[in-house]
Amino acid sequence: MTTFVKNAWYVAAWSREVGRGFLSRTLLGEQVLLYRRLDGKPVALVDRCPHKLAPLSLGELKGDTVQCGYHGMMFDCAGACVRVPGQTNIPPTARVTSFPLVERYGAVWIWMGDPELADAGATITEVPHYGDPDWGLVDGNYLHFKSNYLNITDNLVDPAHTTYVHKNTIGNSAGEDVGVKVEQGDSHVLAYRWIKEAAPVPLVEKMANFKGLTDRWQYYYLHLPSTSYVDFGCIDTGVEPTEANKDEGFRSFSFNFLTPETEATTHYFWLHLRNYHAHDAEVSTDVVRLMTLTFEEDATLLEHVQREQERTGVREYTRLGIDNAPARIRRMVDRLIAREQAPAGAEAEEVAGS
Repeated sequence: MTTFVKNAWYVAAWSREVGRGFLSRTLLGEQVLLYRRLDGKPVALVDRCPHKLAPLSLGELKGDTVQCGYHGMMFDCAGACVRVPGQTNIPPTARVTSFPLVERYGAVWIWMGDPELADAGATITEVPHYGDPDWGLVDGNYLHFKSNYLNITDNLVDPAHTTYVHKNTIGNSAGEDVGVKVEQGDSHVLAYRWIKEAAPVPLVEKMANFKGLTDRWQYYYLHLPSTSYVDFGCIDTGVEPTEANKDEGFRSFSFNFLTPETEATTHYFWLHLRNYHAHDAEVSTDVVRLMTLTFEEDATLLEHVQREQERTGVREYTRLGIDNAPARIRRMVDRLIAREQAPAGAEAEEVAGS
C-alpha cells in the first residue's frame, strides 16, 4: 500500500524551473509533465500519451498544446485530446490527467488528489517574514534524498540528533541531555527544546557576535503531510524569551518542502529566512553552503537507514522517548491515507455508528 497522501499540496518545482520547455518529474510515483502557457500560467499533465504510453515530454509544445512525439496526438492544458492525425473522431479515452497548480513562495505547488478538495488558502503553510525587506532570503534550493519521505519527517521533528549529526554547524554537546517537548494540533506536530547557558554552536559563532553564553531554542514544526519548518536561534543568557527579543537576537526560519518521488526517494526543496546580515550576498552564499552541508549530513545518514530498512523489512527494533513526535506524525499520516482509500460513504457510516 502506498504511503502517499494525495489530498495535499506539494512543491512540484521551483517557479524558475518551469518555462516554455518541458520539465518531466516523478511526483508521488507518477510521471508529471510541467510547462507554462503563453500567458505564463503553469500547467501539469500526466507525462504519458494514452495511445502507446509514450512520454509526452518527448514531443513538442505547439502554442499551449502538447503534441505527442510518437503519432502526433495533441492535448490541451486540461488534458483533453484536440487532434488525432488521420482521423476526425476523437476517442473518449483519448485524454490525460491534469493537476491543479498554484504558485506561492517562488514555487509551483501541485495537488494530485481529488481536485474538488484543492484549497490553497487553507492548506499551504504560511512562511513568516517572506517578502520582509528586513529578513534575508535564500530559496530555489534542492536536494535529492534516497529515502522514504517519512524517514525524513522523522528526522525533521528530532532536535536531539543535531548534537551528533550536525556538530559542525547547528549542534554541540550542550544539548546532549536536554529533553524534547512535543505538542500536537489537528494538522501539525511540534517538537521543541531550549538549551540554556550554552556556548554558541558553530553556525552562530561564525555569523553572530555573542560575547558569552547563550540560550538557544529549536522549534521543529511538521505540517502534514510533509512540510517542515525549523525556528532556530539564540539570545544572550538571561534575556526574556519574548518574540520581540528573539527577533532582536539571532534567528532563522528554515522551510523544507518534501515531495515523495517514489517509496524510496524524495524531492527536498528548501528555503531559508534570517534576521542577520539580511542584505549581505556573501552571507547568503555561506548560508547556502552551511545549510546544504547540514542537509547532506542528513541525506547520507538516511540513505543508510533506508537501505537497512529494505534489507531487514523492519523500520526500527527499539523506540526511544525522542520518537514521540515522529510516532505521532506517522499515525496522523496513516489516518489521512486510510481516509482517502476508504470506500465511498465509509467515513460517514463510521461517524454515524460512533
